[in-house]
Amino acid sequence: MINDRQLEVLINDVYEYHGFDFGGYSRASLKRRVDRLVQLDGFKDFAAFLSKVRSEPAYFKHMVEEITVNVTEMFRDPHFYKTLREEIIPTLAPKPFIRIWHAGCSSGEEVFSMAILLQEANLLHKSLLYATDINPLVLETARKAIFPLRMMKAYSENYMASGGKKDFSEYYTANYGFAKFDEHFVSKMVFSQHNLVSDGSFNEFDLIMCRNVLIYFDKDLQERALQLFDNSLSKLGYLALGTKETIKFSKMEDGYEQHKKEKLWKKIK
Repeated sequence: MINDRQLEVLINDVYEYHGFDFGGYSRASLKRRVDRLVQLDGFKDFAAFLSKVRSEPAYFKHMVEEITVNVTEMFRDPHFYKTLREEIIPTLAPKPFIRIWHAGCSSGEEVFSMAILLQEANLLHKSLLYATDINPLVLETARKAIFPLRMMKAYSENYMASGGKKDFSEYYTANYGFAKFDEHFVSKMVFSQHNLVSDGSFNEFDLIMCRNVLIYFDKDLQERALQLFDNSLSKLGYLALGTKETIKFSKMEDGYEQHKKEKLWKKIK
């Protein structure tokens, strides 16, 4: 187990040697992930790990990829997707074109869930889904549209609980233990590396999804990310956060109204 002082040394050295700022990340979460990596990669002590991070760019890249991976699944929290399906997406239907940003999209399960919702609402043809993450490895996984077949039963159950009416297997082809999703979905997606810590706004969106990412940030970094979302959201657009995340007590709170049940906010100013 690394101690608090060692964690601060790591954060400072990563910034000094590679220009990557972990300073705003939750210390408890970061510590758990670094501990896991040190044990996983078989380092005998912290000094050996730190030396490799400093001197080997390829290992530093590996470290960032491991530390920034978020757990995700299709139609996670089905009641949330049911709300999207029944209450939010219909309000987007009159728009001539729909732009949705999945910030911190990880390996893409959430993006494909959204694509299915839009397809079933007959809106995918006039939609574009921007899927961004700091981690290029998970973006490559998402772009391939291939997921473990063993997960499809759970994903299908989530889909049905979210109000889905079709046979979920219609959306993918099963082969050699993997499920390959329809390329038609991928054609409506733009995958790009983006750092919520340091990168700016790049478009105006009708819906921004950033679920279970801000919990890894400290208060200042959360505020910075929320300001970025505010700058990127069209008026009357929606922001969706994770179950343990909120815009309450943030500078932007007054410009939004929250959905009665979900962590969804509508921009009203």
